[in-house]
Parts: sequence; C-alpha cells; structure tokens
Amino acid sequence: MRNRTSTQLLFELSRPGRRSFALPALDVPERSVQDLLPADSLAEAPPPLPEVVEPDVVRHFSNLSTLNMSVDTHFYPLGSCTMKYNPKRNERLSSLPGLVHLHPYQPEETLQGLLQLLFELQQMLGEISGLPAVTLQPAAGAHGELTALMVAAAHFRAAGETRTKVLAPDSAHGTNPASARMAGFQTVTVKSTNAGFVDMDDLRSKLDDSVAVFMITNPNTLGLFDRQVARIADLVHEKGGLIYLDGANMNAILGIARPGDFGADMMHFNPHKTFSGPHGGGGPGAGPVCVRQMLGDYLPTPVVSFDGERYSLEKAPPKSIGRVRSFFGNVGVLLRAYCYIRTFGPDGLRAVSENAVLNANYLLSRVRHFLPVPQGDRCMHEFVASAADLKRGRGVTAMDIAKRLLDYGFHAPTVYFPLTVPEAMMIEPTETESKETLDAFAETLFRITDEAPELLHEAPHSTLVSRPDEVQAARKPVMRWKPE
Repeated sequence: MRNRTSTQLLFELSRPGRRSFALPALDVPERSVQDLLPADSLAEAPPPLPEVVEPDVVRHFSNLSTLNMSVDTHFYPLGSCTMKYNPKRNERLSSLPGLVHLHPYQPEETLQGLLQLLFELQQMLGEISGLPAVTLQPAAGAHGELTALMVAAAHFRAAGETRTKVLAPDSAHGTNPASARMAGFQTVTVKSTNAGFVDMDDLRSKLDDSVAVFMITNPNTLGLFDRQVARIADLVHEKGGLIYLDGANMNAILGIARPGDFGADMMHFNPHKTFSGPHGGGGPGAGPVCVRQMLGDYLPTPVVSFDGERYSLEKAPPKSIGRVRSFFGNVGVLLRAYCYIRTFGPDGLRAVSENAVLNANYLLSRVRHFLPVPQGDRCMHEFVASAADLKRGRGVTAMDIAKRLLDYGFHAPTVYFPLTVPEAMMIEPTETESKETLDAFAETLFRITDEAPELLHEAPHSTLVSRPDEVQAARKPVMRWKPE
C-alpha cells in the first residue's frame, strides 16, 4: 500500500475543522481586523487554505523530499551549471548567530566583523581573477553580466565615445546576449569553428570602433579552453573595446589561470557554481563582478573599504552606476564562498580545478566509445556528447536517455545545449565525485544505449511523474493549488 501522504496534495488531505495547533485565550482586549485595516485592504473571505493536523503536514513534506533528486542524494552531472556538492561545514559557519542575527540597518560600528569578511572576500576574488576592483552586490551571474555591461557603458560615456555593439560567440550562454540587450547594446554573434573555438576571421570582420565589449566564456560551453583568448583580447583592445569573461566555468581554472592575465577587463563569478553556495530552487544567488582598476570608479556601491582601523561602506562616487541590489548583496551566499575559499587556500583551489578536469576527462574517455564527443577526446571540466547517431539509427534521443537515467538513480546531464551540437548531452562530473560513481554512471549510460527504443520512449518508469509537458508548464505556470 502506498503512503497516502506521498502523492496527495495537502488540499486532498484537508478535513474541515482540523488544526495543527490552538492558540491560548487572549489576555488583552480582542480587536477586529476591520478595526485595524482600511476596508479596501481586506479580502472578501479568508484564503482557502487546507485544514490539516501537524503530523500530516510534516509527513507530506518529508515524503515529498524523498521524491527529489539533489546533489546530497544523487550524482548530478549537470553540465554548465556545476551542481557540485556543498560542504555542510560552510552551511554551519555561515549560519553562526553572530552573522545571521545581524541587520543591514545596524550602525557600521556594530557590523565590523561582517564587513571585514566581505572586504577580505573582495580581495580574494580580485586576486583569483587578476582583476582587483570588486563589487559583491549583483544577485546572480546574469545580474553580474548586466552590471559589468552597465559599467562598460558608463566608461565609454565618460570617454565621450558612442559604442553600440557587443560581440558574443555562438556558443555563449543565452544570458550573454540578453544582458547586452538589457544594457542597451546591439548583440552581434561571432561564429565558432568546427573545433569549437572562436572563428578569428569572422571576429575580425565584425570588429570595429562601434564594438564596446566582446563577451567570451573561457573555458567555453563545450568544455574547451580557447588558446586564442590572448590574441582575441589584443584585437579587441586595439579597437578600444573591452573583454568580458563569463566566469561560469571558473571551476576549471582556479589557481591555474587568471582571466585578468589573459586579457579580460571584466568578469563575474558564480559563487554557487565555483565556491559552494547552494544552487537551484530559484535562489538566492550572487554574482560578484571584478574589473580592472581603470573601471573601478564605475562599480555599483556600496563597496566595503578599510582605512587601516575601520571597515566602512563607501558612498557612491560621482562615476558609479549606483545601486544594483539592496544593502550589501546576498550576504548568506557570499559568506559560504568566503568559507570555501578560506578552507582551501590557493593550493587547495588549484587542486579543486585539477580534480574537476581529471574527473571530466576520465568520464569522457569512457563515454566517447559509445556516445560521440564531436569536439575531441580532451576537455576541461565538462564535455558535450551527442546522441545524434542513436537518433538516426534507432530513434533514441538525448531526452530519452536523460529520462531513463532517472530510473537508475542518476540525474540527467544538461540536454540540447549548446545548440551547436545536435542531440547534445553536456556532462560535468565536478571534482567531488569518486571514480566508483563515475564508473557506475558510464556503465549505466552504456546499458541505456543498448536498451529497446520502446522502453526508452516511455521512460522514466519509476518516478511519480513521467514526462510532464514542460513547455506548457513554462507558459502557463500553476500559481497555487486550489481545492476542488
């Protein structure tokens, strides 16, 4: 018999008059809500909430949690998104009472400890990136992209230059062109070669004095390090433009290569991908931005400063683009990043990347024997396999494989991205997985590619929901459940 709370909605468990607790009798005069709020602020009736007892609520959500897949319960090789294990030590440290009980409206003299941590994080991110001026305000990676492009726009306005274009490779994250448009630029796509790198001839043909920024992800979305990056930076700089590095894949080069050293002028970090902040579930996130010193005056404020005795929040200088986020940014995520960096130190961060690259190449060496990897037999922290041959020969798609992996207890890799690879499967094992886990995943993938197409078309078979209509769900989301 199934557990009745595992698949029922709370509304289905509801019975009139049931309560989880009872409040004691009032010891003050009773007041009606109509006496306290204006009439036009009152609802016509109480919200139609389910009426359930506490055990039903606890069991309902506990059972729902067992249906989830997460990095704490399953191997989660989600390429590009770096779903790495989050050490619980960082969760505990960032939740110490002296941190979580602070309020951003407190006087600065009562926040010196927190401000010191944020100041040191700015310094560490500046050192890791090779770009010393840092803001911690942006609330996510894409928000960091937008912030940096706004900084670039302010820089060119101050110089009296009118620049209208942002260049981005066709393998760029979709947020790159979107951020450029939101910052007021026209986006121009630069082609990639068959090997997955920037097409230098196409870049030269589109590079002129109207280009403000060239946005590049390096390592790129195919898991490849573009060795042309310094030459690309030289070409852009010769035209007076800036290089923006999408820091999504810094997990591959920590302590090994600094973007500022190979030509980047601006970049963002994804702390949730690189430095152990929680990832997914809608946030919160963070997207610190690092820039060259010449761009530092344009960064959003406040920035934490230190005069040798006291930490303080700098007020907005005349050139600043102003605030892009309330208060100091998403401090809880930033503190987890601080703990992660301090735990590992420079040598440890380099080992993180070395192990991420080693794991990815080991898994690639096994997978490429039954799923082609169009861009070669070496990668950085991730690689992109293709199910195109299976689709042509047996009618099995990347989505079929992704859904069938759920039956074996593995989350699927990213599918159908990047768009330059047909039936793409973007696989990133991260540095935290063991050889045994990687072997089990590779063997499961091989087994799936040999299974009957009819079985795969109907997968997954073991989950409560098989194949939801994801397009319909995105276009018409359910805002809340209602009783029948």
